[in-house]
Order: sequence, then C-alpha cells, then structure tokens
Amino acid sequence: MGTSTAVRRVVFDEERCKGCELCINACPKGIIHLAKHTNSRGFHPATVEDQEKCTSCTFCARMCPDTVIEVYRDK
Repeated sequence: MGTSTAVRRVVFDEERCKGCELCINACPKGIIHLAKHTNSRGFHPATVEDQEKCTSCTFCARMCPDTVIEVYRDK
C-alpha cells in the first residue's frame, strides 16, 4: 500500500501552525514531528508522514492552542 492511497487522518493548517510542539508531546504513537520547511511566518509546522499509524485519537487536536489540526476517522 503506497502513501498516495493512504487516508489522511490528521491534517495540519501549516500556515497557522507556530510549531509549539504540544501536539508532538500529546501523540501516543509518536508520529508527529516538525517539518523541515517553514511556513510564511517562519515557523516549522507540525506534520505526520505516516498517516497509517494514526489512530485518530484526537489528542493532538485537543492539545493545539490554535486549533490548526483536523482529525478524521475511517467510516
């Protein structure tokens, strides 16, 4: 199964993310990290590369002070 067919369970609004890392600490799977690139505000936004490991627990979204994270669950 390639990453192009993977369901995106966690979506970050990278332009609004300030890279505070609270979501990284909240993730029980340890799959969130800061991107190498920066957004237009100069912050490294949080991202998930291995979406298949996400359980859609919403811990990251609940921890985010700027509500930049949307979590989706499989139907």
